[in-house]
Amino acid sequence: MEKRVAVIGIVISDRIGAAAKVNDILARYGDIIVGRMGLPYQDKGLNIISLIVDGTNDQIGALAGKIGNLQGVKVKSMVTT
Repeated sequence: MEKRVAVIGIVISDRIGAAAKVNDILARYGDIIVGRMGLPYQDKGLNIISLIVDGTNDQIGALAGKIGNLQGVKVKSMVTT
């Protein structure tokens, strides 16, 4: 399968309940993660993670899907053509 570069944005509103789970999933997909930046947005009670990934559509979709299924987490991804 052809690899693609994607940007995945993750917003965590339930840090206590979801942050460890998000990090576990990211560790499992570490082989496709090119870069990661995480920022606590304390005024809004949010934690924001942006990822640059290089993988197949299946890998990118699986990563975003697993994280998006967690309660208190929202995910959006943008994939190159």
